[in-house]
Amino acid sequence: MLEYPEIAVISRQLQKETAGKMVTAVLPPMKPHKFCWFNGDPAGYEAQLTGSRITAAEGFGIFVELVFDNGRRLCFNDGVNVRLTGGEKPPAACQLLIRLDDGTALAFTVAMYGGIYLHDGSYGDEYYVKSRAAEPPLSKAFAARYEKALGEAGPKLTAKAFLATEQRFPGIGNGVLQDILFRANIHPRRRLESMSGDEKAGLLAAVTSVLGEMETAGGRDTEKDIYGQPGGYRTIMSKNGMKSGCPACGGPIVKAAYLGGSVYYCPACQPEKPEA
Repeated sequence: MLEYPEIAVISRQLQKETAGKMVTAVLPPMKPHKFCWFNGDPAGYEAQLTGSRITAAEGFGIFVELVFDNGRRLCFNDGVNVRLTGGEKPPAACQLLIRLDDGTALAFTVAMYGGIYLHDGSYGDEYYVKSRAAEPPLSKAFAARYEKALGEAGPKLTAKAFLATEQRFPGIGNGVLQDILFRANIHPRRRLESMSGDEKAGLLAAVTSVLGEMETAGGRDTEKDIYGQPGGYRTIMSKNGMKSGCPACGGPIVKAAYLGGSVYYCPACQPEKPEA
């Protein structure tokens, strides 16, 4: 799933590889995916994009967006994967293919679910609007947003619910959350009311340090970039790191279902209840 590190990395890669190139053709879904959503009929994307040039690629919140010189914008999110290809046969499950004038193409596929939305800049989707308005987690303005959200949050809200639900912090999802909470020694089910001021400050520090490391490393090892390469950040609290055990204490890593997804944590380093 696309989260902050991948949004940052993929948008930069697309800027480098596609800016200035002209769209020569757009192919609609080759094998329609039940959970891939579009803004209107994807068969109409070709008429709107062919002949235009990509001027920029942007990343914000939970979206990556391509900007075209005719006023159109193409944004995508969640489980949408984009690959830069050399013009070879596209994947059988390709949901959208954009051919460029240098012979390369952008192939979009979907894992689980996601959206590929073409619009004119006035797209009013709630998640898009919130992502546009959100302060990036590594910006100087993020700390104020974090403190404001803490003040507005109910005391019984848990750490996972606070960071990764209701789009309080677009780009921070269930994926990056795991290592953030591990770095802060906070259990996913730990309630905000049980956290000290120092722990809340430590959680903010973990957000910025972990996301910064993930971005610098080219994303997480559980996700791939536009070249099909996994990120260089080795996740700890994930399916990839689970077998190795906790790097801090050597104990087992636990996987559990919570709030619509799996959470990974170390019971010893991340106790659910604070010490008396």
